[in-house]
Amino acid sequence: MKRALGFAVAALLVGNALAFELASPDPEVKNGRLMTKVQEYKGFGCNGDNLSPALEWKNVPAGTKSFAVTVYDPDAPTGSGWWHWVVYDIPANVTSLPAGAVVQAPLPAGAKQGRNDFGERNFGGACPPAGDRSHHYIFTVHALKVEKLNVPEDASAALIGFNIQANRLGLAKMTTTYSR
Repeated sequence: MKRALGFAVAALLVGNALAFELASPDPEVKNGRLMTKVQEYKGFGCNGDNLSPALEWKNVPAGTKSFAVTVYDPDAPTGSGWWHWVVYDIPANVTSLPAGAVVQAPLPAGAKQGRNDFGERNFGGACPPAGDRSHHYIFTVHALKVEKLNVPEDASAALIGFNIQANRLGLAKMTTTYSR
């Protein structure tokens, strides 16, 4: 394997193009690895820094007009998982989000955030119940065939997700873990 711009580049080919990929240049945020207190939520009994990791994606599908980024915990004890972050209407020329997006650095012009399951419009870090097994956090960048999702300002993560699915050209995922 070769390293290039923080991506583990394997010879994954789709036709003659490399596969759509998502990674983080943050050393503590890697596929299959445990996140740190930096990405832990601040509230609900958690006391982390609640900062989103930097994300980068490449090998974008042809025809992409915008992106959405979601972070989802399927292990949350809710019966339906937990949405930690929903960002959409990210312009097609953007291929990264900075660490601490919104808190330490602005989102790209035009990008919007939906409500997460904490009821907030920002990144809500990991906060599994104390003593629970390690939870999985699925970071996904969705390449979309539309410039705007045109969802209501108060749309739920589920409604935004429905519109993402209906307009998706491709996706790239990275799964991290966290426990307390």
